[in-house]
Amino acid sequence: MTTSLRLRPLALGFALALAAPLAGADFDLLIVGGHIYDGRGGAPVRADVGVKDGRIVQIGELSAAAATQRIEATGLAVAPGFIDLHAHLDPLPQLPAAESALRQGVTTALGGPDGGGPWPFAAYLANIEQLPIGLNVAYLAGHNSIRRAVMKLVNRAPTPAEQAQMEALLEECMREGAFGLSTGLKYLPGTFAQIDEVIALSRVAARHGGIYTSHLREEGTGLIPAVEEAIEIGRAAGLPVVLTHHKVIGQPSWGASVQTLALVDAARARGQDVMIDQYPYTASYTGISVLIPNWALAGGPKAFRTRLAENDPRAKIKAEIVHAILTDRGAGDVSRIQFSKVEWKRDLEGRTLHDWCLERDLEPTAENGAELVMEAESAGGAGCIFHAMDDADVERIMRHPQTMIASDGRLAQPGKEMPHPRAYGTFPRVLGHYVREKQVLTLENAINKMTQMPAQRLGLADRGEIAVGFVADLVVFDPATVRDRATFTDPHQYPEGIPFVVVNGTVAVADGQLTSARAGRVLRHVSHQ
Repeated sequence: MTTSLRLRPLALGFALALAAPLAGADFDLLIVGGHIYDGRGGAPVRADVGVKDGRIVQIGELSAAAATQRIEATGLAVAPGFIDLHAHLDPLPQLPAAESALRQGVTTALGGPDGGGPWPFAAYLANIEQLPIGLNVAYLAGHNSIRRAVMKLVNRAPTPAEQAQMEALLEECMREGAFGLSTGLKYLPGTFAQIDEVIALSRVAARHGGIYTSHLREEGTGLIPAVEEAIEIGRAAGLPVVLTHHKVIGQPSWGASVQTLALVDAARARGQDVMIDQYPYTASYTGISVLIPNWALAGGPKAFRTRLAENDPRAKIKAEIVHAILTDRGAGDVSRIQFSKVEWKRDLEGRTLHDWCLERDLEPTAENGAELVMEAESAGGAGCIFHAMDDADVERIMRHPQTMIASDGRLAQPGKEMPHPRAYGTFPRVLGHYVREKQVLTLENAINKMTQMPAQRLGLADRGEIAVGFVADLVVFDPATVRDRATFTDPHQYPEGIPFVVVNGTVAVADGQLTSARAGRVLRHVSHQ
């Protein structure tokens, strides 16, 4: 006789259970009664899923079968685990459970975006492989990391010897399992790179079957030429392009997604492989230095402070910051710049540049805000949330057939700092807000953008779908109640309506709570050479 452990019923009224261990079971795990969304974008099918040795081995009517563990999923959706194509996994050694990602239904995440791939690459992956991690992780090699290792923060083109050294280092990364090359052409030192440097490096990634993902050189008034540059890099180097966390920054540019998406369509019509990933919010997160002209940051913090001490450079720096506040990340209002991570002044976290102006008895203008931006960078910098996007662009980009969902989120720990809510809510926000409430996407389409599409982009041939023989990365959720709870003022909140997450056939989240299982793996790209 089978005994079972009753878990706490969810608010939606379904009582879910895990069966107690059974000797001689047909399956290690059986998910019964659910509606299967296979990840390919088709209509759901009522069926059960049998898992053994970490893989899906049978789909159909299996309710009478014996299983070591059993999930009752009546009335719920069963989908492939979500694949986060843009994740900041830097805290993984400190947060190996990766709960903020797992609780969203993410079972695989791609790290090393925006040019910031781990360094040294091989040693980093070897260290991660020694950890009991909660989800599968893969990595890109970072252009900024490689350029910094060779050239530090100098503002010039590489010498032939330096270019060759960078290409050799990327070659090593690709042979060690990097899935491609990421650039952060808005950030140091990548911003100092001209297109020929990036094309040459991208050709190295292309030889190994890698992809190219780009934090574009500009996302505001310079967005269109920046998209054209990324597409040209992919064309010249002969590799797939992902316009990562694609967005339109600053009120003067709102609506430009019409043009950027047309550029993607035109490139694809010419036979080029160009795709997009996106997070579902109208605010971005990055360092406050994004408001400062890159030339002013060349050489590092000491060189920046030296420029501020000189009247002419300081005046020019301030003028360019004012321009950025008015037309770019500031969206014309210092109240739209919210502090998230400020190690030297924790009481700023969660407050805005407007608030800091008032604290200093300053009128909250762009000019006074610029003075405080320079002060903040001189003190060690800060992470900020920039409320500078329009929902019409977000929805337009999300609807595009080549757009995948990705968080751009950093692994988060409850109570620490004031992170962007995407760290906790990206995937449930799409399912709840943009599917159920706004009907921007169908549920089938949204799941496809979170599963099969990113799996195929990465060449993960046995993930991203519910099919026999595929790895059992799975998420069980309630389409009627799934939602994000994290907000910009109270971000440390896990989502609702995602009771079960399965990683490599092991239950990682049960009844909405993290289990002790750590079944994640480091995934390495297999070089074509």
